[in-house]
Amino acid sequence: MILSMTGFAAVAAEVQGLALAVELRSVNHRYLDLTLRLPDELRGLETPLRERLARELKRGKVELRVAQSRPGVAASLAVDAERVAQLAAAGAAVERLVPGVAPLTTADVLRWPGVLAEPSVAPAELAERAAALVDAALAELQAARAREGSKLRAVLEACCDGIEAQVRRVQPRLPAVHAAYLDKLGARLREAGLDPDDDRLKQELALFATKVDVAEELARLATHVAEVRRVLTQGGSAGKRLDFLAQELHREANTLGSKSVDAEVSQASLELKVLIEQMREQVQNIE
Repeated sequence: MILSMTGFAAVAAEVQGLALAVELRSVNHRYLDLTLRLPDELRGLETPLRERLARELKRGKVELRVAQSRPGVAASLAVDAERVAQLAAAGAAVERLVPGVAPLTTADVLRWPGVLAEPSVAPAELAERAAALVDAALAELQAARAREGSKLRAVLEACCDGIEAQVRRVQPRLPAVHAAYLDKLGARLREAGLDPDDDRLKQELALFATKVDVAEELARLATHVAEVRRVLTQGGSAGKRLDFLAQELHREANTLGSKSVDAEVSQASLELKVLIEQMREQVQNIE
């Protein structure tokens, strides 16, 4: 299976009135680059979460964000009566010691640390639920990357089809191109007053003609395309291998164009470069 490096996933859950939200996003990158943004209560999970992500993801710039909030905090607040009584007693004592001092208001009391008690979640339970949410987000991210990877594979296979079509277009023309080129060289020699049937000149012509023979380049193009198809079928972390093969295909297409002495072969070389460039762009998205 071919995986794209681009994907997004978001999951959420509630734990005893505490809302947990996990987001995972991934974009292209040469290597695996992990960024984790966790609340202070979950800092202890950073190392195991990094290890978990690294086991599943091989390349890409990946950001994991875990957030927590209390959407129903107003309804869940509780007043600590004992704390309020202690605060009231302390306020009365101050009033006796400092006559005329302003008494505590309701807002003053509510702002005092410890007066409002929020429901709490045990740290172990919070960490367990957060880790489970990250696993769910990771599974969703992988599914999204697999769907996009399937589309990328279809595009690359279409490029392979196009490259093979250009190779089939050129191959049958090679004998005629070779013969026409020799005839052209012979005509020029005759114009210069030389005999192209001279044995020495025949050898030179044959040697020069081999320098414009593109049969080897066509064979290598076909071989590289076959390897691209094999890598796509095998799947896994294939991006770097496919990038290398695309570079090799581009090299052969360039050589084909530079050696060409035929207009149709030159046109095929241009078509090949367009197809290979499309392939190279798509390969950059593959893990």
